[in-house]
Amino acid sequence: MFEKRDEQLVAKARNGDKKAWFTLIQRYEQPIYQYGIRMTGNTHDAADLMQDIFVSVFKSLSNYRGEGAFRGWLFKIAHYRCMEFYRRKRPQQSLDECPEQISEEDTPEIGMLSDESSKQVLKAMQKLSVAQKAVVELKFFHHFTFDEIAQQLGLSSNTVKSRLYSALNKLKLDLEVENA
Repeated sequence: MFEKRDEQLVAKARNGDKKAWFTLIQRYEQPIYQYGIRMTGNTHDAADLMQDIFVSVFKSLSNYRGEGAFRGWLFKIAHYRCMEFYRRKRPQQSLDECPEQISEEDTPEIGMLSDESSKQVLKAMQKLSVAQKAVVELKFFHHFTFDEIAQQLGLSSNTVKSRLYSALNKLKLDLEVENA
């Protein structure tokens, strides 16, 4: 059976079609959840973030103009919700606390990865700044172009490239130290 395009589902969801809305959620639930895990470092925060993202998307459906792909618009909202998550979390952390690290117990998805290097990369990503992590996430895990990422994050393409290459250098150094 042919799948309906996102834009068709959004139009139906705007008109109150719950089935269309649930189809969109099912289509993007896993990518958004995985985004949350890689951005926050744990499943509990990822689940909360995912819920917040879908609530925001639902409330903003009337603002979606269809000028770009729904997927890009969704991840733009996901990025903003993630930034809000970090802003809310920051005042609660003391200076003595270090950032949360991903552990296989917290994230079974990471434990299921077949090769050790993938686990190391995901753990190393938690050491990146939020801005760098977002660019790496959107480029490598969701395959957006530099221009699409720039549009989602409200940056220039050159800034996106700069953040990506800086993040890759940090990841490379971190992985070299870990494997030495």
